[in-house]
Amino acid sequence: MSDIQAQVRRYIEDNFLMGAGAVAPADDASFLEHQVLDSTGFLELVTYLEETFAIAIGDDEMVPENLDSLNAVAAFVARKRVQA
Repeated sequence: MSDIQAQVRRYIEDNFLMGAGAVAPADDASFLEHQVLDSTGFLELVTYLEETFAIAIGDDEMVPENLDSLNAVAAFVARKRVQA
């Protein structure tokens, strides 16, 4: 697991998986399908990513391909950091 994935997993667990024994879904599992994040949650995730990793995320980048799983988020953030 990459450092990005580990940080995002901790954020998801701390902020969206309330309750005893709640565990983040597998790295490639959809946040939407597993009802981990809703639309507001995705906006909170975007803000977290921008602040934590010093990246800017455009409206056109807020798509499931970039943000709907730990694997997708880690790959997206890594690409954004290389571009910066």
